Amino acid sequence: MNVIPTALPEVLIIEPKVFGDARGFFMESWTEPKFNAAVGHDVRFVQDNHSRSGQGVLRGLHFQLPPHAQGKLVRCTSGAVFDVTVDMRKASPNFGKWAGVELSGENHRQLWIPPGFAHGFLVLTETADFLYKTTDTYAPQAEGSVRWNDPAIGIVWPTLPIDFKLADKDANAPLLAAAKSFD
Repeated sequence: MNVIPTALPEVLIIEPKVFGDARGFFMESWTEPKFNAAVGHDVRFVQDNHSRSGQGVLRGLHFQLPPHAQGKLVRCTSGAVFDVTVDMRKASPNFGKWAGVELSGENHRQLWIPPGFAHGFLVLTETADFLYKTTDTYAPQAEGSVRWNDPAIGIVWPTLPIDFKLADKDANAPLLAAAKSFD
């Protein structure tokens, strides 16, 4: 596997080795010892999630606070998404900064997002299947979010031929200045 840091050094692009021929392809999507070596510490995943969304759907930016903070290993298995993370750790020199990367069924890239970061994605293709592993189970009482278009963060989202589609809670999420954060 190839590991590439993003603009946020703790957030890593993971490129698995893909073996392909005329029949299709094979890859190890996750192997605990290799993954732990890549991120530099032991990670325990406890939940897998799968979503399917149509073009223009923007999900996020979400996170969970301690004691239920989640790390996520995310990937897009069909279609393509623009995946974004935002550093929500107040003590970090990168607080409020973002990184974005395209994940697709074609490029097989994955993204490791440690606890302390908000996460979201925009579907670029007609549909996209998005899978992710989390280091803690969903806990609604620990849920946090930050607005996808907060000018203080300044995410540069791709332009699409249609309007973005958001859940009400994402469209009305707090701005960074008022959002919950990791202390």
